[in-house]
Amino acid sequence: MSFEILGIGTVNPVHSIEQIEAATHAEALSCSAESTEQQRRLLPVLYRRAGVKTRHSVVLESSTNGEMARQSFYPPAESESDQGPTTSQRMQAYESNAASLAVSAVEAALQDSQVAPGEITQLITVSCSGFSAPGFDIALVRELGLPADVARTHVGFMGCHGALNGLRIAKAFTDNDPQARVLVCAVELCSLHQQYGWCPDKIVANALFADGAAAVVGKQASGEVVDHWQLIASGSTIVPDSEEMMSWRIGDNGFEMTLSPRIPDLIHQNLRPWLKQWLLQQGMSIEDVGSWAIHPGGPRILSAVAETVGFEESLLSPSREVLARYGNMSSPTVLFILKKLQAEQARLPCVMLGFGPGLTIEAALINDCDLSQA
Repeated sequence: MSFEILGIGTVNPVHSIEQIEAATHAEALSCSAESTEQQRRLLPVLYRRAGVKTRHSVVLESSTNGEMARQSFYPPAESESDQGPTTSQRMQAYESNAASLAVSAVEAALQDSQVAPGEITQLITVSCSGFSAPGFDIALVRELGLPADVARTHVGFMGCHGALNGLRIAKAFTDNDPQARVLVCAVELCSLHQQYGWCPDKIVANALFADGAAAVVGKQASGEVVDHWQLIASGSTIVPDSEEMMSWRIGDNGFEMTLSPRIPDLIHQNLRPWLKQWLLQQGMSIEDVGSWAIHPGGPRILSAVAETVGFEESLLSPSREVLARYGNMSSPTVLFILKKLQAEQARLPCVMLGFGPGLTIEAALINDCDLSQA
């Protein structure tokens, strides 16, 4: 069975900031009186290399409009030991902002799908950037009129590939119930985890991550070629001996990201052999793939995927454009890319790829019909 994607909705916080201004804000948090001149010069360089031009954030109180965007959530560091807001303060901001963003994304997906809220039978929520209970799933039920007995499932702390995990669960629900109407909603407020001080790993994360939400509505596919795209299959693998290459851990002052510079090399070594075998199981080869929705963990990761898989750089354009316009929004990002590919009527089949702590590779195969059933 396939999961027919009936509609996708995407949304961002109201206010955005240009990357050059974000670097200026970051200097007040990352560079102290003890910072070297080399560190001060390197910070804007790291921000430029991130491949991001603008980003949206819930902490912004104004957008870039010919003057500096404003925010007061992160005050300038008062000392070398100053680490900014506590995790409790950041989680309060998450609880205050996640629900409204989720509601807007779901409203857009329901409208796109022409499915009424009361028809939803399963709700899958995805987030790795905050915790609260009741969560934003309850807000979706309350604000949008989803059934009180909707079956709720949460995918938590899976990282940037979390939406792919959510889609896998959605497909499993619809495989077993042709009457199911499943809603997947991914919300991330990564900007709540800006880190203070001078640490290259953390500065790279500060330069990449942003806020956004995306939602998908779907049902069991009929087995025929239809206008809607379909999730045909999912795949996953863990790269051996790579657990410390990427991490996302809860600290006293927010969640702390580590990103090893070796990640692109690990992708070079491991992605193509696994991907080739996984596609073979679907009756396909790499050369059969018409488009790619690759999570933009950073410019070097995107380049590593293209080089090792062996496709033209132009096929990275959707991922690079989403990264430039919105930043790395963690789990919703691949759904922004998928929506963009749909709007551009990209060639199918499409492969979605995401990378997360583990080091984990997650994949999804999208087509307009299940070739094994055709």
